[in-house]
Amino acid sequence: MNRETLIAPSILSADFSRMGEGIRDINESGADWVHIDIMDGRFVPPITFGHQMVSALRPLTDRVFDVHLMVENPDSQLDAFAGAGADYLTVHQETVVHLHRTLDRIRELGCRPGVSIVPSTPVSLLREVLPLVDLVLIMTVNPGFGGQKMIPACLDKVRELRRLREEKGMEWLVSIDGGVNQGTLGMVREAAPDVLVAGSAFFSAPDRAEFVRNFK
Repeated sequence: MNRETLIAPSILSADFSRMGEGIRDINESGADWVHIDIMDGRFVPPITFGHQMVSALRPLTDRVFDVHLMVENPDSQLDAFAGAGADYLTVHQETVVHLHRTLDRIRELGCRPGVSIVPSTPVSLLREVLPLVDLVLIMTVNPGFGGQKMIPACLDKVRELRRLREEKGMEWLVSIDGGVNQGTLGMVREAAPDVLVAGSAFFSAPDRAEFVRNFK
């Protein structure tokens, strides 16, 4: 990969009764970010947690908090998650009508704006907002549940985004989320995203520090 690869374990795959230990594992592994999936039971089937959890975890680490809002009407929650300590706030193209305004608001709140798309959404629908974002998150599974198999065709979107970034001279990061594990590492390296979100594979690894080293 051309840039330093950032590893962002998803706290969603940690033991919910021991979230502090999950953060400790991320700290000790040498991973770079903490990915936090917020689900509302509407845009995706499950419900996870809200801004109170982000606020509770914030004092436990200085890692970047990469907060992924898989919710309907994310505009109503931006202020709460920014106040809770999010560094990146990522919303879905599929849930926001006035995406330009939403991304501007995230930056006004002092966070880095990100935009995400599900496997069925093409990169072409992001072209108008790419100048406004610091992160583009490509879902490589249909969001909602951990442990799914990667949809390899989604990696073509990573290649397309990297090409667009070079053409436009921009600096946003390209992230992938879903099915990132030892079995998919080869194809992931070839596509060369900047950020790898890993949930089940990270927290089930016997040696999480070794997992991070391998993926870097």
